[in-house]
Amino acid sequence: MRAAVLHNSKDIRVEQVEEPQVSSGQIKVKVEWAGICGSDLHIYLHGLSMEAHPLTGQKPPLTLGHEFSGKIVEVGENVTSHHIGERVAIEPLIYCGECYACKRGYYNQCNKVGFIGINRDGGFAEHVIVEDNMVHTIPDQVSFEEGALVEPTAVSLYAVRESRLKAGDSVAIFGAGPIGLLTLLCAKAAGATQIIVIDLSVERLNKAKELGATTVIEGNRDDIVATIHQLTHGGVSVAYECAGVQPTMTNAIASVKQGGQVMAIANFAKPVSIDMGLLMFNASEITSRLAYRHIFPEVIEMIATGRLDVKQVITKKIDLDNIVEEGFNELINDIKQAKILVRPSVQ
Repeated sequence: MRAAVLHNSKDIRVEQVEEPQVSSGQIKVKVEWAGICGSDLHIYLHGLSMEAHPLTGQKPPLTLGHEFSGKIVEVGENVTSHHIGERVAIEPLIYCGECYACKRGYYNQCNKVGFIGINRDGGFAEHVIVEDNMVHTIPDQVSFEEGALVEPTAVSLYAVRESRLKAGDSVAIFGAGPIGLLTLLCAKAAGATQIIVIDLSVERLNKAKELGATTVIEGNRDDIVATIHQLTHGGVSVAYECAGVQPTMTNAIASVKQGGQVMAIANFAKPVSIDMGLLMFNASEITSRLAYRHIFPEVIEMIATGRLDVKQVITKKIDLDNIVEEGFNELINDIKQAKILVRPSVQ
């Protein structure tokens, strides 16, 4: 079968690989659509560790892709909760089930946590093997394209649900990439009435306006914090940090009102410094969440009922053969792009 295999940084090859075989408790999925994530882009530019993952034993070369949907084509022994022909979205977390976090139900905080598509062969392939517990049924009214967006939407919805946001609150979202835009949709669905989005890209800010942002602010302005305080009469209730760099974290902390909260969602490539004096003076807090837990069914239901129109975030759809030039390189060079979906299977 065809798969997009990462060999090293800036070295992804679409090549023929052996089709994987199911074992007991596993399911084979024919992938319909897979999304390119910001973490995939980071891996493409900087590579992956060459150490084998402690749970999977895999290391590069491996197939990327952890945001995907498809149809079940084979089930292994002892699989009773899913069947051939079922339409599914995949929750790609790999965890031990035995550590302190896992035993408390916080499997996303497992001390050996990994991902299909990062630590084991993933969804940029015609077929992929997943564990029974990673599979979530999607109803007919949810398209496979929307199914591929369940995973990144789960990141945003989990962060919004774990934050202090209440109906009627004002929020600021720093970063209008795919996670920032999905966070906008989730905050809106949760009842935020004033949604301010900050980004360097005018194109992405225009997309944010389309999705319901009440105000957008260009990220190169010197008066971002002052503008937010003026608009909200003292600061937002919650600031969502979706960019992962020092300037946005600094501005996020300064933008919340007394007693407000900063929720960090982005992955930070470098450590950032925090003004503890400002934090203490405002009696505000900073918190963060990694990925998601126990939330895929709710995400799927919200998409199915129209509460979350995630397809608005899709800006391009491509075939697997073009994943490097029209996918990864496009995301690097064209700031208008948000979510690019890849079709691995030949129709």
